[in-house]
Amino acid sequence: MNYKLKTRSEWLDEYHQGVRYGLQGKLILEESSPFQKITIYESKRYGKALLLDDCWMTAEKSEKCYHECLIHPALCCSTQIENILIIGGGDGGSARECLKYKEVKSIDLVEIDLRVIELSQKYLPTIGGDAWSDSRLNLQIKNGIDWVKHTQENSYDVIIIDGADPIGPSKELFSNSFLKDCKRILKQGGVLATQSESPESFQKIHINIVKVLREIFDYADPMYGSVSIYPSGLWSWTFASMEQQRYMHPKKSRVKEISENCQIWSTRWQQGAFNSIPAFIERELAKK
Repeated sequence: MNYKLKTRSEWLDEYHQGVRYGLQGKLILEESSPFQKITIYESKRYGKALLLDDCWMTAEKSEKCYHECLIHPALCCSTQIENILIIGGGDGGSARECLKYKEVKSIDLVEIDLRVIELSQKYLPTIGGDAWSDSRLNLQIKNGIDWVKHTQENSYDVIIIDGADPIGPSKELFSNSFLKDCKRILKQGGVLATQSESPESFQKIHINIVKVLREIFDYADPMYGSVSIYPSGLWSWTFASMEQQRYMHPKKSRVKEISENCQIWSTRWQQGAFNSIPAFIERELAKK
């Protein structure tokens, strides 16, 4: 995939396969870390936004459409949620959503690029919110693939993969070997959650992610929703577990605890999102 970002007058556009996805506003910062290009942009519609390698990652006024959908089907449904692993998630949004649950005792957030965290804390502080100062959050500036590879089995109740598109430092987060290691370190009764790209803009990648997870876990199912700043606006998250589809059955006590603080996620929304799989994707997933 070739990505290209262009600035024209007050617009910033991400180009993908002959289509551009742009926001109007102004450039605040652009720099290169040892791992990737980082851009902070202030848009008129969605507030401050983060781009990595010229691709939209998150924005203040649309981030809940992504983070709530990635986190709550996993944490509301996992047997236990005391120990959480987040791979990526340097903007802090996933950690913030996990910390809504009183049952959560510890979160290891493993982010390869310290600069993403620093710039998110400075320019997008509302996304991470109080998560950065919560004693339950343990920041680890390390390679997530190495972290998972060297972690003891049965270490985490829930694993969240909050990586960028599968290019650059995030490429291996969708590999067979990495996901097998995730299964190894996931406790019995646990749930794995990952962003799994757009079924429209990244159809082959999306289908491959789901198929690989179904080869490794007993169950894996994609869920669909809208994230307006991403290519096509249609996005997906895939959840995996052993023995049963745990991510389909939210626990009432946890729903009650967090639902009033959610803008997008609800049990009704979740049920509809799992059932909204496009027919052509369902047919592709059925193929051997």
